[in-house]
Amino acid sequence: MTIRTIIVDDEKLAIQGLQLRLEPFEDVEIIDTCANGREAIRKIKTLKPDLVFLDIQMPGFDGFSVVKGVMEIEPPLFVFVTAYEEHAIRAFEANAVNYLMKPVDEDKLADTIERVRQRIAEKKSAEDAEQLMGVLSEVAPDRAAGFTCEAASESADRFEKLINVKDRGQIFRVEVDSIERIEAAGDYMCIYTAENSLVLRETMKDLERRLDPRIFQRVHRSWIVNLDQVRQVKPHTNGECFLVLDSGAEVKVSRSYRDVVARFVH
Repeated sequence: MTIRTIIVDDEKLAIQGLQLRLEPFEDVEIIDTCANGREAIRKIKTLKPDLVFLDIQMPGFDGFSVVKGVMEIEPPLFVFVTAYEEHAIRAFEANAVNYLMKPVDEDKLADTIERVRQRIAEKKSAEDAEQLMGVLSEVAPDRAAGFTCEAASESADRFEKLINVKDRGQIFRVEVDSIERIEAAGDYMCIYTAENSLVLRETMKDLERRLDPRIFQRVHRSWIVNLDQVRQVKPHTNGECFLVLDSGAEVKVSRSYRDVVARFVH
């Protein structure tokens, strides 16, 4: 799979620097570069890239205007590259894959490319499934309806509905939907619900496998949150933010996980 990529920046040196940093990624093909927003909109519509690295502050059309300008087509994935941290929340709103600060850190760029690969793979899987359902709908409409229900049921059944927690000599049966947030402390997890907080001896990685990722997301190396219980996003410094939950509790989203916010910020 080749990731067809456009770089948009009004600074020629910035484009050259990013091109050099992208060279080690053999699956990334830079098909064009643009020096301004208007040119970027035209080339995105014409070339239909998979990925666009997009500067935010440019003369005329800024980066966010570029995103809005291509919404009439199926847009590419966007990674904002900028020297200004204060635009992070708007980047989430634009559903960006990531938000990189200049000069671009190589490790963070590698993490970003991996996220891009995952999103493209997920999109391809979804497209394949949609094509299959289209064929089934034509030749066997009854079976297609049943297949949809079965797939949704199997996906939901893979994850825990109740978790048994042994805490202070007692065993508590906790409904997963009632969990608001989970905090890691070594090999122990502190599980918070509206009524209680319990300690479970289990690693974060093992617990994540038991929870539905459509609802429970890691937002920090020490925190998992129930996205259904998020009521507000509060911007913070250094590209970070806080999630305000239904209980009023606040959980910091670290920069490494900030793309999670794009799932529910509109």
